[in-house]
Amino acid sequence: GCDSLLNLTSKKATDAVDDIFRSLRDIARARMHMKQFNSIHNPGSSTHQAASYKPLLKQVVEEICNPDRSDPVDIEHMSSGLTDLLKTGFSMFMKVNRPHPGDHPLLIIFMVGGVTVSEVKMVKDLVATRKPGTQVIVLSSALLTPRSAIELLFATDRLQPDTDI
Repeated sequence: GCDSLLNLTSKKATDAVDDIFRSLRDIARARMHMKQFNSIHNPGSSTHQAASYKPLLKQVVEEICNPDRSDPVDIEHMSSGLTDLLKTGFSMFMKVNRPHPGDHPLLIIFMVGGVTVSEVKMVKDLVATRKPGTQVIVLSSALLTPRSAIELLFATDRLQPDTDI
């Protein structure tokens, strides 16, 4: 709502900052139902006091490549065929392990909203060190630049952003 620096007032600046924090709270609220991937902020502990940032994509890929092989809490296997449906049905009566996302030698990740080049490199490096031999394909609805990521984040209508495509 401000076309030049001359028209900038304290009220307009405060409203803009309030809108930015409202958008960030909305994004955080979208992950509240998750048990494992609900935060990208690590506040630290009494022994390691520095707070840190851990991207959501990094958390998901680390869980998929986790050698401990525990059942992922927030990642769910969807049954696709009759055999899978029968296994899922019998799993109510017998102890049947669900397939782990890291079981397959091909990992396909699709990022809705976009992905940056550094995120693609991070995924490639993580998979190469934690699960060598696994082929990874990263797909996305857009290749983000720092500027486009900020523009999409604070677009007025996030479902129909103005991307000039």
